[in-house]
Amino acid sequence: MIKSMTGFGRGAIARDNFSVAVDLKTVNNRFLDIHLRLPAELSNHEPAIRNRINTRLSRGRVDVTLTIERTGEIVYEINRPLIGGYISALREMQQEFQLSGDPDINTLARLPGIMQPARSAGDELNSEIADAIAHTIDAALDELDEMRGREGAALATAMGSHLAAIEHQLPVIESVAGSQIDVLRARLHKKIEDMLERSSLDVTTLDGGRLAQEIAYLADRSDITEEITRLRSHLSQFQLTLNADGEKGKRLDFLLQEFNREANTILSKSTDVECKEAALAIKADIEKIREQVQNVE
Repeated sequence: MIKSMTGFGRGAIARDNFSVAVDLKTVNNRFLDIHLRLPAELSNHEPAIRNRINTRLSRGRVDVTLTIERTGEIVYEINRPLIGGYISALREMQQEFQLSGDPDINTLARLPGIMQPARSAGDELNSEIADAIAHTIDAALDELDEMRGREGAALATAMGSHLAAIEHQLPVIESVAGSQIDVLRARLHKKIEDMLERSSLDVTTLDGGRLAQEIAYLADRSDITEEITRLRSHLSQFQLTLNADGEKGKRLDFLLQEFNREANTILSKSTDVECKEAALAIKADIEKIREQVQNVE
């Protein structure tokens, strides 16, 4: 099953003392790149959040927004040593530099770590919060996975139509491949005859062995049967990869590079207009598939 790297998922849970909400937004990226926006009080949960997302996603940029709202009363402890040290430093500053003014409670309240939940209540609440975050992230990931699956199914359908268009062009190229050598041979003979006629030489003066070597050389340079065979093989491998499990975006991208290589070789070798047009049509479909593969996980 194909999954897109673009999607959105949300999870929310409410408990007696708090509620937690998580928003996940993903876009395409070569690797898994997680960006977290958490309240400062939940910074210690960051490693667990990253690990939980890592187990479910393999590629893409992931923007995670987690919010918590307190709904119950919490008992806080005052960090008395921190306050005492801060006030002592202020008084020392006043005396040394002869400054006026008194410590302001609003300034003290903004000091990091000045107040914290009472240890027993805080430990219990932290355990509840960790459990709620895990459930909320799982819910958001489930919704995200469902959306990415729908987007992936649409991508697979679109890529399938372009693969069918490429396969439709191959018989056109194959029909030319069989006759291209004969056309080149006839064209070379015609050129030689024209040159001999202009120089009043007889065709018997030609080195038949050398002529055969030149024809064989041109035939080898113009033979596109191997390219056609490889294109058909790539088509088969691409379809198998689409239906395989697990991460497949990088594999599909590699196969598209091989597709493009064969199409370019056919263009360079072929002298037939119809064959060139078919190869150009194949390249156009390859580019359309490439745009879609960039968003496959």
